[in-house]
Amino acid sequence: MHRPGTQGPGKVRFAEPTTSGCDADSLLLGSCSEQPADCGHAMMTMMRRSGRAHWMLALFCCLLLAFPSHGPRAVEAFVGGYGINYGRIANNIPSPDRVVKLLRASKIRNVKIYDADHSVLDAFRGSGLNLVIAIPNGLVKDFAANESRSIDWLNENVQPYLPQTRIVGITVGNEVLGGQDTSLAEPLVQAVKNVYNGLKRFHLENKIELFTPHSEAVFATSYPPSACVFKEDVMVYMKPLLDFFSQIGSPFYVNAYPFLAYISDPEHIDVNYALFKPNPGIVDPNTSLHYDNMFDAQIDAAYAALQAAGYNDMEVRVAETGWASSGDQSEAGASVENARTYNFNLRKRLFLRKGTPLKPKRPVKAYIFALFNENSKPGPGSERHYGLFNADGRIAYDVGYSGLLPSSAPSLKTIRAGGCWTVHYSAKVILSIFTLLALVT
Repeated sequence: MHRPGTQGPGKVRFAEPTTSGCDADSLLLGSCSEQPADCGHAMMTMMRRSGRAHWMLALFCCLLLAFPSHGPRAVEAFVGGYGINYGRIANNIPSPDRVVKLLRASKIRNVKIYDADHSVLDAFRGSGLNLVIAIPNGLVKDFAANESRSIDWLNENVQPYLPQTRIVGITVGNEVLGGQDTSLAEPLVQAVKNVYNGLKRFHLENKIELFTPHSEAVFATSYPPSACVFKEDVMVYMKPLLDFFSQIGSPFYVNAYPFLAYISDPEHIDVNYALFKPNPGIVDPNTSLHYDNMFDAQIDAAYAALQAAGYNDMEVRVAETGWASSGDQSEAGASVENARTYNFNLRKRLFLRKGTPLKPKRPVKAYIFALFNENSKPGPGSERHYGLFNADGRIAYDVGYSGLLPSSAPSLKTIRAGGCWTVHYSAKVILSIFTLLALVT
């Protein structure tokens, strides 16, 4: 949404010793590749040999296997599937230090802002939160013309804050392509390249992700999802940008708003389809894939456009999505109940870490818009009512957060979104513990 003014597969055989699988020594060293339920023979051998101390180490190994590690890696730009946009076009929202308290209490780890404000960067020091900062549209031309400008900007807004402030991403512009200021389209890719060169100078190119979010305006059509392609006039500038992002491994970020699609045609779009509520859904006639919600359809439309352009392996992530809790009379569906339904169902969907019909093995990642209602934003009434929280830190409606202060917002009596993840991994740990207890009794 445009923001004016901002921008190992083998199993252990219990009947016979082998040279593969888990023996006692490999288990003790942490090199066993088997699942917890399959480690019993090796554990029994080890416990008989060494007694209680080895029993404790075996339990520790099982816990490690229940929560597997994938080895050392660069800073992860997006942990899990859920993040939030922290917009600040308001004169009454909490100070950045209180916002950090709110985010940590809410266990929201991924945060995106629309500038590089030093009060925010200072507040995020030592918080452990992942922060994406921004180079606004107004600086795109300057950064394209002068590589030294990007060096200066990184020196001022990134270098002094690392590593205490976990700056894990930088956006260059917001909704530039397909936007109102067409003069920014051509310099965008050079601005991105100059910022990347600056990151390389500071040896940060593998630690900070670089991207630019796009609106739905870059697509010529999005229905059915498989038919989506980029507009011809946009593709002139999109192709070199995608070529570069493909080289450096950056995802394609899109601002996906079922709310905006719904208010544009409420007579023909089922609001339940937009809100993740039960509905017949649609079937893409070209792929025979069934979609029961518009959010997934919008993401797969972006994947289809990328594939049509020749970028089959590029990941799609969502830079913004949300639903307004209030708006003008002409903005159908802008209500507290719809906003609560959309954001709760979206949160639940993201915490399940599942993919889309077209990309079922690639979990969706999305930044929710937005953290607060922003009272100073221009435009229609909905622009000032996307927040999960009110200006005083109270929840605007209940999607599972508590807020900085108690709230009278009605409770949403249903299972919290993170439940499935917790049950899944807790079950693995409990199974491991009970397996060990059964073996030693």
